[in-house]
Amino acid sequence: MSQVTKRALEASLKKLLLERPLDKITVTDIAEDCGINRMTFYYHFRDIYDLVEWACQEDARRILDGKRTYTTWQEGFRRILDGLIDNRPFILNVYRSVRREQVTHGLLMGVVEELDPRGEVREEDKAFLADFYKYAFVGLVLDWIRTGMKGEPAELARRVELVVSGSFAQALERLRADSAHQAGPFDQN
Repeated sequence: MSQVTKRALEASLKKLLLERPLDKITVTDIAEDCGINRMTFYYHFRDIYDLVEWACQEDARRILDGKRTYTTWQEGFRRILDGLIDNRPFILNVYRSVRREQVTHGLLMGVVEELDPRGEVREEDKAFLADFYKYAFVGLVLDWIRTGMKGEPAELARRVELVVSGSFAQALERLRADSAHQAGPFDQN
């Protein structure tokens, strides 16, 4: 029942976002649209922004299902862009209201983990690599959203693939070699 209620709250939020900006929507508005009381909302979420974050994470999880590997990350990235187009009013309204980043760390950690099957690279180095690419991808996506999502998602994904193709494996190999020689630059006091 909990997931059903969360999905109903998500649907009400997305419906209300078609009518007005996020900063003009209250918990009461969402609860009334959903047919529940405010306390039920707070049982599931701290505030509206918590609901927004959950909705984005759930959308990303559904979109990326099975597309978190080295050979499929490009399709996962394209699916994220397509998902943003499918939820355009929601995304643009949320972007204008809070300008929060989308979560891509899980997609990228799946790629990094696949490329280090024997666990030869330190976890903090793998997290650093995933974060590095996460910020690059998120920056590109936020810029794309800021400009009104002009351009085809497939073309943006293709261009990103041209730039980063092979770089995951090369960067991971350099981190593997570096960790064999010394502690990383962030480990020293």
